[in-house]
Amino acid sequence: MSTIRWTETNTPRSAHWHSESATPPPRRVIDADDRMKADTAYRLACEGTGLLWRGDFHGARRLLQAMSRRIDRKPPRRGDSPAESFHLHRRARGHRARVLGRLLVLLEDDYRLNLRRAPDVRRACIEAYGPRSEPVAVSLTELLGVIGAHQWRTKGVEVPALRARIHPHYGVFSPVRGEYVDLVAHAPLPPPAGPRAGRRTAFDLGTGTGVLAAVLARRGVDHVVATDISPRALACAEENVRRLRLTGRVDVVGPGLFPDGRADLIVCNPPWIPARPTSAVEQGVYDPDGSMLRGFLTALTAHLEPGGEGWLILSDLAEHLGLRTRGELLAGIEEAGLHVVDRIDTRPRHPRARDAADPLHAARAAEVTSLWRLAAGRRPASAVTGSEPAPAPPPDEDGGASACSTASRAGTSSSA
Repeated sequence: MSTIRWTETNTPRSAHWHSESATPPPRRVIDADDRMKADTAYRLACEGTGLLWRGDFHGARRLLQAMSRRIDRKPPRRGDSPAESFHLHRRARGHRARVLGRLLVLLEDDYRLNLRRAPDVRRACIEAYGPRSEPVAVSLTELLGVIGAHQWRTKGVEVPALRARIHPHYGVFSPVRGEYVDLVAHAPLPPPAGPRAGRRTAFDLGTGTGVLAAVLARRGVDHVVATDISPRALACAEENVRRLRLTGRVDVVGPGLFPDGRADLIVCNPPWIPARPTSAVEQGVYDPDGSMLRGFLTALTAHLEPGGEGWLILSDLAEHLGLRTRGELLAGIEEAGLHVVDRIDTRPRHPRARDAADPLHAARAAEVTSLWRLAAGRRPASAVTGSEPAPAPPPDEDGGASACSTASRAGTSSSA
């Protein structure tokens, strides 16, 4: 484990360093308190100096806000292409994270934060980091994220499709964007076709909080196996399954992508952007080189029961950003020995889709989230052929689609 070193009242001191984004510790660390001016703090942080805060907790938050305003004085320029704008935007966000991440706090061996007017963060830190027996230094931005995650975990996120709350853990993607949940809640379920006819089975790959597994169980799927590669996500999903009293219907297994066996329905909501994540939370958004998407498509046929379906829930934001083309996605589906049964589209409802000041506004405003119903084998001769499915209908006044729309249909299906 890395260590930071500093001098306090002429006494050399040190502490272990922890960063969820694997940021290396600052090479130079000095004490800082309420007497430090924001301009000075910003300059030192830009130079790479860590500022170990010893003043008032709320003073540290005010200083962080002041440093953030100084970063905002020089907004990132827009690129000559959507892809360039995206990379410039990420580079600016990385610079912001590095500079603000140099304001540090020291957590005692029981996670007490020994600052004036500091909140009790012990439970939040235990939930995020696990038990600890020695002091550790973290960035204030990370600690604020831990506190916020604890609040979300305690309060939960209302999921209308479940008529219940899902409680996300730290480092697990929260289902605050509900459109992908609604797609799974309303798409027609394939009929059971396995060795136990009449008993429908499903896999939820990359389950995260377990929200989609819970939706499938509530829709009547008899047995759902939920998987994830993240131990945090597996613990989170297990807790939510217990809260929802679905332990007899949903099994959480892993770490891994596919479980053993086959299922009538296999659902996967992979990260939507083919880029490298910089933190644990970003793993729910960024999929390096589209590896999870490719892994899902490649192994899907081998895990489907005859007549079963794979549901790929994917935003086309990467296409609008120039990071992936629709042709590449369709080629990946075909190369995996699959065909598209249907595609159901919906518009995002989050506020950023309507924020004209967002550097990526044009891409976000055009974004469509789709549920691709996939089946093994070639497209049946009786299926609808022709051009690419039509786009989703325009959003209604609150920014969402008035209803999920079927963009193209091959054959017929019935709702469960």
